[in-house]
Amino acid sequence: MSALKTSALRLIKPFAYRDYALLASALVFSTFAAGMWAVAMVYQVRRLGGGPVELSAVATANAAGLLCFVLLGGIMADRHSCRRIVMLVEALSLAVMGVTAVLAMTEVLQLWHLMLAGFCTGAGSAFFFPAYSALLPKMLPAEQLLAANGLEGTARPVVHTALGPMAAGFVVAALSPAHAIIGISVIHLAALLMLRRIPNRQAYNAPGPVDGQGQPGMLRQLREGIGYTVRTRWLLWTLLFSVISVFTFIGPFEVLLPFIVSGNLHGDAQLFSFALAFFGLGSAIGSLLVASAKFPRRYLSLMTACWCLGTLPLALVGYVDEAWMLFAILLAFGITDAVGMVIWGTLLQRRVPGHLLGRISSLDFFVSLALMPLSMAAAGPLTQVLSLQAIFIIAGLASPLFGIIAWWAGKFAHDEIAHPLSDPVPAALDGERG
Repeated sequence: MSALKTSALRLIKPFAYRDYALLASALVFSTFAAGMWAVAMVYQVRRLGGGPVELSAVATANAAGLLCFVLLGGIMADRHSCRRIVMLVEALSLAVMGVTAVLAMTEVLQLWHLMLAGFCTGAGSAFFFPAYSALLPKMLPAEQLLAANGLEGTARPVVHTALGPMAAGFVVAALSPAHAIIGISVIHLAALLMLRRIPNRQAYNAPGPVDGQGQPGMLRQLREGIGYTVRTRWLLWTLLFSVISVFTFIGPFEVLLPFIVSGNLHGDAQLFSFALAFFGLGSAIGSLLVASAKFPRRYLSLMTACWCLGTLPLALVGYVDEAWMLFAILLAFGITDAVGMVIWGTLLQRRVPGHLLGRISSLDFFVSLALMPLSMAAAGPLTQVLSLQAIFIIAGLASPLFGIIAWWAGKFAHDEIAHPLSDPVPAALDGERG
């Protein structure tokens, strides 16, 4: 009972800081809206008569927006106010979804409109998440970053792949995809109002020039970030592993899963949203398990093992003929994926120098997702030459193979022993407590 109480206290401690509580609340609203969009977009495409190829085009546009701007987003996070950046992104998301909702309700929406909305959404994420990652260490002491990342890792899948998709699924089934997009706009407005309540503290801005020198140019800052990544072995090999892993599973997971639901299980929008909900539930469980514990000593090995073993169940997706089978696969995938992600996010915030964190976070997005648009673009056409079963087998088996290579080449076992990250002694923080 005492251990359980200690774990619970560890989880809620970050909310003692009012600014973090506001930021986390805004993130929940924004993520809920993104979860609704994942379902509303699918069925809006199908309402327009689209199939796997058209859905691939919209999903690819979203990934392309992220990829095109993510390096710039990281540089901006290290040059400007992170608070202002996340506010501007929410304002953009509100405008984009509002226009898309009007077009859908008036029945003039076309596929290219959805592609443009997806591109803008991806571009917004490219600026939001590097700024968010750089903002957390400015709001919270180091010993609470694991809990904060764990809470984010819990809230994001619950609302993004569970509550958000379920809400959109019910709205789509009862009314239409257009009504779901209206709901998305309202939720982005709520997120923006939360962010506006965060005070404009100097600590949330980028550090000023040193010794009266001017601020370094953007290209120089980009070179500094890339140079640090190349010189840091654990960082470089984790990102290289992520390139292969994301390329092999993100396309099938994002684009082809709806067709497994409709083809193998004869399901509709609600069943698809329930399937995503189990992935979200698994992610929440995995995040809570890590966040309520001390930072693991073998953090690089545990992170890699989770990401390797977690994709194995995906090899069975093409063979499911009962809904519970798909739910179990996505639950296991969600748990292992979340454990690795929470460790990874905290690892970056603990081991990367603060003045580089925005750029390294953006490089993480860029390198990890470099082939995501290609994966999504290829997923639909690939069904013309390979069966869904074969595609998901490749998606499930590729990550374990390349994960072992990265663990060995990056010397993860040696690095994590040489650089232990046990919880530091709590320190005072200038940020205001609630």
